[in-house]
Amino acid sequence: MAEVSLRKRIWGWWFFDWASQPYHTLLVTFIFGPYFATVAAEHYLAQGMDAQAAKAGAQSIWAMCLTITGLIIGFGAPFIGAFADTSGRRMPWILVFSVMYVVGAGALWWVLPDGSNMLWGLYAFGFGFIGAEYALIFINSQLPDLGTPAEIGKISGSGFAFGYAGGLLTLIILLLLFVEQGNGKTLIGLDPALGLDASQKEGTRIVGPLTAIWYALFMIPYFLWVREAPTGKRGSVGQALSHLRQSIVNLPKRISLSAYLGSSMIYRDALNGLYGFGGVYARLVLEWELTQIGIFGIVALISSALFSWFGGKADKRFGPKPVIISAIIVLTLVCLTIVSMSRTHLYGMPLPEGSTLPDAIFFGCGVLIGGMGGILQATSRTLMVRHSPPDSPTESFGLYGLSGRATAFIAPALILVVTEMTGSARIGMSPIVVLFVIGLIPLIWVKPEGDQTG
Repeated sequence: MAEVSLRKRIWGWWFFDWASQPYHTLLVTFIFGPYFATVAAEHYLAQGMDAQAAKAGAQSIWAMCLTITGLIIGFGAPFIGAFADTSGRRMPWILVFSVMYVVGAGALWWVLPDGSNMLWGLYAFGFGFIGAEYALIFINSQLPDLGTPAEIGKISGSGFAFGYAGGLLTLIILLLLFVEQGNGKTLIGLDPALGLDASQKEGTRIVGPLTAIWYALFMIPYFLWVREAPTGKRGSVGQALSHLRQSIVNLPKRISLSAYLGSSMIYRDALNGLYGFGGVYARLVLEWELTQIGIFGIVALISSALFSWFGGKADKRFGPKPVIISAIIVLTLVCLTIVSMSRTHLYGMPLPEGSTLPDAIFFGCGVLIGGMGGILQATSRTLMVRHSPPDSPTESFGLYGLSGRATAFIAPALILVVTEMTGSARIGMSPIVVLFVIGLIPLIWVKPEGDQTG
């Protein structure tokens, strides 16, 4: 077999981001999540709940799904990462989790608008989401092999930018050709393509199969161009558990790594809270249509792609730590703005009746959430590379996955509790502000150049 150039390997690695981003863009945040919230709320209304209780119930069941899948991902990630390092193989794992991604996403077609199979939809979404997140652990662990420590920041940022561009393109296709507005037409006034039935929301439900097909198609360059050298390792489950236990035992000896994992655990939970509930918030609180949420998503994704690219350059020049700190501060201010805004008031000051200023401000917040979120994710994995021993990168990224997912229930749980206590979905977003601030504190002990040697 012909030798694959490093340039092709990098492009193949980038194609994973291009292929996989729609699960997060289309399913978690901008299309399926808000669609599911609408279906659940209307189902609860039909059962006799009042409007406020129905919205709370819809948010609760979505939060429960994200909580359970987050726990499964978090506590399984270090084990499978350690086993992959012990066995020396990554590609078979990536293939298995890719199949989970495709099956879970494709099955969302059967989530009907009457809410009769809501739980089926949550099972399918969770199955695919677990596959997507587990595959990402192995993809991230390949980053150190693609360049020098000085180059990986730019490579990581460019990968995220390329991925966001893929998410943007799929979102545009859906909005123009498939997703129905209230009048049954798409954003450009067409009937949903392929003869799909707008009355049954088939133009919106196609988001699942389209996401699955997109992934299967664009993972081809990845599997063609990314190679892993044979290591000769033959591991066992016992060895994997031993390696994992030793990694956890060694954490107190590595202050910088421990502080970084603790910090990223909190601030990534806050970011996932923004992503997981941003579209749902717009649908239930601002009462936006899916197409309006989709336009919001387009704006956010364009900023994500541009900011990720610039963030990669900033990472290369200044290092990941100061870039991470800057992104967290901006996101904290954005969340404060969202919490301080309603249809009638902004930072406590009254607005004219019917003012569209809240909509404009929320769009502006979307630009910063998308942009700073992209930068935060890209620079976070390059800082993790600086803390990863060369002989066990997948295990290290398994711990990174644990730190990002073990507490994934905190943001949705806090949002749920505060929303129930205050009766306000707007104030219910306030825990995200607190999580971002807490996430800044451990960064004091993080070494900018990492801690590979302890």
